[in-house]
Amino acid sequence: MSSPLDVVAIAVFVALFGLVTILGFVAAQWRRGDLSQLHEWGLGGRRFGTIISWFLLGGDLYTAYTFVAVPALLFGVGAMGFFAVPYTIIIWPILFVVFPRLWSVSHRHGYVTAADFVRGRFGSRTLSLTVAVTGIVATMPYIALQLVGIEVVIAGLGLHLSVSFAGFTLELPLVIAFVILAAYTYTSGLRAPAMIAVVKDILIYGTVLAVAIFIPVKLGGYGHIFASVDPAKLLLRPSSPSNWGVQSAYATLALGSALALFLYPHSVTGILSSSGREVIKRNAIAMPAYSFVLGLICLMGFMAVAAGVKTMPAYADGFKAFGPNFAVPALLLHTFPSWMVGVAFAAIAIGALVPAAIMSIASANLFTRNIYKEYFNPGCTDAQESRMAKIVSLIVKAGGLIFILGFPQNYAIVLQLLGGIWIIQTLPAVMLGLYTRWLHPRALLLGWLTGIGAGTWMASALSFKSATYVLHIFGTAVPCYAAVSALILNLTVSVVLSLVFNLVSRGTRTDETLVEDYV
Repeated sequence: MSSPLDVVAIAVFVALFGLVTILGFVAAQWRRGDLSQLHEWGLGGRRFGTIISWFLLGGDLYTAYTFVAVPALLFGVGAMGFFAVPYTIIIWPILFVVFPRLWSVSHRHGYVTAADFVRGRFGSRTLSLTVAVTGIVATMPYIALQLVGIEVVIAGLGLHLSVSFAGFTLELPLVIAFVILAAYTYTSGLRAPAMIAVVKDILIYGTVLAVAIFIPVKLGGYGHIFASVDPAKLLLRPSSPSNWGVQSAYATLALGSALALFLYPHSVTGILSSSGREVIKRNAIAMPAYSFVLGLICLMGFMAVAAGVKTMPAYADGFKAFGPNFAVPALLLHTFPSWMVGVAFAAIAIGALVPAAIMSIASANLFTRNIYKEYFNPGCTDAQESRMAKIVSLIVKAGGLIFILGFPQNYAIVLQLLGGIWIIQTLPAVMLGLYTRWLHPRALLLGWLTGIGAGTWMASALSFKSATYVLHIFGTAVPCYAAVSALILNLTVSVVLSLVFNLVSRGTRTDETLVEDYV
């Protein structure tokens, strides 16, 4: 039996979805600028202040990853899913210390992407190209994760209207949402997700507050919720002294995810759209509010266990199609009145659209600046540059759909972790490059190649169903997030070869930046 059709929930959902659609198109006139300029279309004119930047950067965190993937991991696996909380705590000091430097140098030289910075810092077109390509490819599974979030909401509402194309089947409401997203992103650029992010966060905070109060009361309190969970899923214990088990997996997932987050193109776009470096610092101080609420969202996975959603016949089709990813929609359907279900589902769907829009814009910026303009049309006008970015933003969204069709979705969080394995390999060139140019560009290229190859091999050895690969070190089994172990190889190769290349290299390397550009 499929999920029942709830007319009230659907009406509320459609009304809120329609509101943000209108805002998406109206945003083109907000803080009006010449959208034929890439920095206006793709960075909002670099004019977003503290409040808008707070919502925009929050849009990078409160995604379908937050509302669907993380609680699903707690529902299916247990306490391991809480790695997302320390992960979002670690990133704020990194944001505060490191990334104002990126804003300053980018503002001084007109950089639009991280690859622009790498090109200027190391004087290497090839290294810049690898950063751009990695950013685009790593973003695809992240966009796919947002579309998975919309899919599970559609299943929860009972809107089973499918269309077939080239042998694949997609939900028609998902296609409609995809077209709407593509349309207002094309016309309004970064202003659209920036404006919608305000509405999104209001809906999310309201939903989380209702969940944290109403559902525990209905289920008998938090004590009963925790008592309903298998005790083995509440603790992280090593299997034996020779097997660090879930503890090392937990720690490396948190560390690797934190190091990767602000290397993603959409995170860099949010940073560079700010009006000043002090805006970034103020946001780094205020952002832990998101981390607190994320902890409450994580608990929704355990609430779903206590509610017994897995045994409810009405949601059997949803679980069959999406597995643990359907846990939160099933919980909300079971505990909330219809109108609140509509609000909560709209929060999840809009929470997927906003980051998907930012991600597609950021990837389009990378392709246009660092591939199209650099290699295919160096003399392109500003209008041609902006037009190409708009077209590419549509193609990137289609790439996200391909990932949905081609990769397993039992745990949607694997999509995000897979992207992290790739994007973290740009850390030596981007993050370390903000402090030193001692690393040689050829060494960075070979380090990147080593990290990408090793990380992808580890993920493929796990059939792309997990991102935690077991390393055997001196007889001890150490489960480790593949991004971290691959990054260690990357850094080792980059440092060792830089020593060699710097010794034998003759001639000077170009660097168009100056020390004072970073402050």
